[in-house]
Amino acid sequence: MAHPVDVHVGKRVRHRRWLIGMTQQQLAEKVGIKFQQIQKYETGANRVSASRLWDISDALDVPVSFFFEGLEDEVQNGAGINGVPADLLGDKEALDLVRSYYAIPENQRKRLFELARVLSDVA
Repeated sequence: MAHPVDVHVGKRVRHRRWLIGMTQQQLAEKVGIKFQQIQKYETGANRVSASRLWDISDALDVPVSFFFEGLEDEVQNGAGINGVPADLLGDKEALDLVRSYYAIPENQRKRLFELARVLSDVA
């Protein structure tokens, strides 16, 4: 069974890759490995070495610390924060929604955000 830390780091790799619209193949090419290895990292089946994590962080344009954010909460109890599931970014639909949201021009995005806030208060 995979170690919870390896699973968390793998999820963070997948989340960031999805968020920026990069395929496993593209990430693998940037890092210099096969895409199957990226698959194994993302599921936590294989551990990511420190040097490889450094390369992945560079390819995904995030600091290495990004991969460990939220780790303590997830490993301890799997709970989310403020009612948001811990694995929210593991949901492809949620990531697509975030990507689409940031593709909207800023002035319209602010109005959409306010609408969503009002609707959530009513629900």
